[in-house]
Amino acid sequence: MPDNTQDNDLINGFLNGDESAFNKLIRKYQTKIYWQARRMSGSHDDADEILQEVLLVVYNKLNTFKFESSFSTWLYRITATRSINYIKKRDLKKMFSLDVLKNKSSSSNSVSENIESAEQVSRIEKHLQKLPPKQREVFIMRAFDELSYDEIASITGKSAGSIKANYFHAAIKMKELLSNE
Repeated sequence: MPDNTQDNDLINGFLNGDESAFNKLIRKYQTKIYWQARRMSGSHDDADEILQEVLLVVYNKLNTFKFESSFSTWLYRITATRSINYIKKRDLKKMFSLDVLKNKSSSSNSVSENIESAEQVSRIEKHLQKLPPKQREVFIMRAFDELSYDEIASITGKSAGSIKANYFHAAIKMKELLSNE
């Protein structure tokens, strides 16, 4: 069981300007974060990416920690949320990959590969047009432009909650449309 008193002292030290306290805190939990992310993502490379995201979030949001739960519980929640978001993003990238556009002009691709790639892009574009405009806009910004929900909310003037809902519904519709082909 983690020592909450020691964790709380390190957190307070960091919040009072002691960077070494943050480093000690992270060294204590780094392996646990990595293995939680690894079990969730199934990949060493993905776990490393998630670990980096978690460390950035903790560094930037440690001032919001309320000491109502243990630091390890708070950290677990952040790691779980970041892992799930990373996996969703990774899976959507695979499903809606537009790498074919980058490879279209590559001379190493055969003519048949270029035709197949162009057909895939055409299918995705056709299905995007079937989405309601608000969902399409959010889906494109999130899946292809890789903008955060907050960035999309700022651009569109909508709440992050409505952006998440539009994206969720758009992703479900795109999956249905592509799987029904």
